Amino acid sequence: MDVLKVTPRGYCYGVVDALVLAKRAAKDESLPRPIVVLGQIVHNRHAVAELATYGIQTLDTTAGEARLDLLDQVPPGATLIFTAHGVSPAVRAEAARRGFHVLDATCPDVTKTHRLIQDRTRDGYFILYIGTPGHPEPEGAMGEAVPGRATLVATVAEAQSVEIPPGPVAIMTQTTLSQWDTAAIIAALLERRPDAEVHNEICLATQLRQEAVVKAAAEVDLVVVVGDARSNNSNRLVEVSQQVGGTRSVRVDTVDDLRPEWLTGVRRVAVTAGSSTPSPITRAVIQQLEAWGVEANHAR
Repeated sequence: MDVLKVTPRGYCYGVVDALVLAKRAAKDESLPRPIVVLGQIVHNRHAVAELATYGIQTLDTTAGEARLDLLDQVPPGATLIFTAHGVSPAVRAEAARRGFHVLDATCPDVTKTHRLIQDRTRDGYFILYIGTPGHPEPEGAMGEAVPGRATLVATVAEAQSVEIPPGPVAIMTQTTLSQWDTAAIIAALLERRPDAEVHNEICLATQLRQEAVVKAAAEVDLVVVVGDARSNNSNRLVEVSQQVGGTRSVRVDTVDDLRPEWLTGVRRVAVTAGSSTPSPITRAVIQQLEAWGVEANHAR
């Protein structure tokens, strides 16, 4: 059994920037304590756990709280870090009102979308935002729109039925979606409103990782994606490997999730990782698969 290491894989520049910002903050003794992240800084529990070793607290949103509500849990005078997914103007305003020292780890690609929404809503556009329900990125991005002038669209079926008011319309997207699913949703919206202005904001890192794994999927019997269950981009890698690449794909959080029975009849396996997955975790998965591959070759 051979192991194909897909490239690019793992951390994107937005994730690197966010983690570097947080670690530098932890080392800066001039900053108020405690240092608190408003949600998972990136969607990987191992990256979050590493920040805890620096004394950084994370207020997670697993219970479904909006990040505005999480501000009640931040101690007065704390240093507050916004995650790579971005936050809404309401969160920024409330954090300022409460006097927190704020550090912003928002990915520049997400910030670009925020500015587009600001510009278009200022010009009277209605925003059709394609994104994942419950994910923090749509929460922050849609918060930039004038209240009542934006709606979330998650599927083709929703695109075919969502209420679209008269007047100018702009289509925006989350940065970590499947580019194939997104194209289908955009097409469905354009069937109804061919005059809509389209801004496909899927980031380059997401596109390149998806294209690379689809290409690899055509050459292997199994794709292993290393990533957190909450990582939207990791889950989309599994999805496109199967739906576009046509190859069975599994997601693992760590090497401990690998199952030897997955490899029955497998001659070649590809490994990739979500853009928030730490490299040491991916390397451990690759090493285990390579070890099993050697054993399989010896058995033959």
